[in-house]
Amino acid sequence: MAKIPEAQNRLFKNVFVCKKCHAKIRADPQKILKGKVRCRKCKKGAFRTLKKK
Repeated sequence: MAKIPEAQNRLFKNVFVCKKCHAKIRADPQKILKGKVRCRKCKKGAFRTLKKK
């Protein structure tokens, strides 16, 4: 099965997951690293990248 680059970017580019409540957030990686982004649900600042299965 071929992977379409446009679909991969739409699903996984700039998407992060909150480590506490597992909410998905789309944000700039530089803002995540600087700690400027907060989770909408739990207000925490700890994120990880979305894992590709």
